Amino acid sequence: MEYDIVLLGALVVLGMIAGWINTLAGGGSNLTLPMLIVMGLPADVANATNRVGVLLQNVVAVRGFHHYGRLDTPSILPILVPNLIGGVFGAFLAAVTPDVALKPLLLGTVLTMSIIILIKPGFLAPEPGTPVRSVSKHRGAWWGLVLAGVYGGFVQAGVGFILLAALAGGLRYDLVRANALKMVCSLAVTSVSLAIFIWFDQVEWIPGLVLAVGTMTGSYFSVRFAVRVSQNTIKWFLFVMTLASCVAAVFF
Repeated sequence: MEYDIVLLGALVVLGMIAGWINTLAGGGSNLTLPMLIVMGLPADVANATNRVGVLLQNVVAVRGFHHYGRLDTPSILPILVPNLIGGVFGAFLAAVTPDVALKPLLLGTVLTMSIIILIKPGFLAPEPGTPVRSVSKHRGAWWGLVLAGVYGGFVQAGVGFILLAALAGGLRYDLVRANALKMVCSLAVTSVSLAIFIWFDQVEWIPGLVLAVGTMTGSYFSVRFAVRVSQNTIKWFLFVMTLASCVAAVFF
């Protein structure tokens, strides 16, 4: 199919914003998915194509957090196992499930996160010095990571909120380290789900790679911002993004 140069340029700009948002919170795909649909992609193809930008954005973010010493590398494998189990299941669901199921799932997720942040703000922002919990000793967080994987494999948009709930809320990582591990989880699940979507021939590579130019740029600058601001700033940015995602889910 042919692509309008103006729409491709807009896709890069939206990708930059989405990359910034996804690295600090979640929900950036609420910007990029509608844009891909405006460009003429069916919803299922847009959902699959969007993963190209997300994948490369995650690579940049993980490298950035590791560079600044904020990535808890010994915890990666125990966290990835349950997340990938869910991710494989979710990606297969996305490949065979009607598009109508995506919107209510997204809206329900972001509304729940907004309510949690308002009612119990300390849930996602542990006090400095709070001991980190082990995945093997906290079954609730283990299952939370499985559910995050299912959701991420299924729809991607808003998965950062669920991952932060499991990592900061369940395992008690501060929001910077939780975001670093969130991007590792997202990278792993996106790799699996993208492979499945490629298998089902649902990826359009030109808009996917154009989008990736934007998401990688946004993620690069977002990491630099995240390691310099307070956890409280990130928490309220997260809250604003959940509200924005609610609005986007209603009109998407």
